[in-house]
Amino acid sequence: QVQLVESGGGLVRAGGSLSLSCAAAERTFSTATIGWFRQAPGKEREFVAALTWRDSYRYYADSVKGRFTTSRDNAKNTVSLQMNSLKPEDTAVYYCAAGYGLFGAGAQNENEYAYWGQGTQVTVSS
Repeated sequence: QVQLVESGGGLVRAGGSLSLSCAAAERTFSTATIGWFRQAPGKEREFVAALTWRDSYRYYADSVKGRFTTSRDNAKNTVSLQMNSLKPEDTAVYYCAAGYGLFGAGAQNENEYAYWGQGTQVTVSS
């Protein structure tokens, strides 16, 4: 069992930046693929970014490529999502998720992740 705790959401103006953090107490967190997903009001949850074990691969949705970066800090047992040049359409509840042995299409599929954080609201005003 992996318990994920997210932090860092908030309200920001368009063009601004926010950093989300996903933390876990379990040491096995460092070997997990960590995915970021978001769900806007009235829309389905969608893939945002993912980082595989040993940081071998990073995947990004086309809509955030070049603006968002995900990285891992093994010493702190956290994974972050740095979001720059935010747009109003980035407004959503953001979730981090953990899974093991995921890469490629699997790392971008929410159904492959076993553990989920509680979500954090990101609101971008125009």
